Amino acid sequence: MPARKKTGRKYGKAASKSVGSAMRRKKSGTLRSGKRGKGGKVKSRKQAIAIGLSEARKKGAKVPSKKAA
Repeated sequence: MPARKKTGRKYGKAASKSVGSAMRRKKSGTLRSGKRGKGGKVKSRKQAIAIGLSEARKKGAKVPSKKAA
């Protein structure tokens, strides 16, 4: 059996906490989209995760950069 290639973590612990926080806010209905939270309520799970990762990036957590669209 060949040895497995070691790969580092893509996301740090701080990123995980930030996403978890965003998910809890989504569940409670207080997570909002857009700048300064002026947008509508977030209903999508994917959108909540994206907001959490974005917040983690702003805090300087270990998160891969956004892929170019």
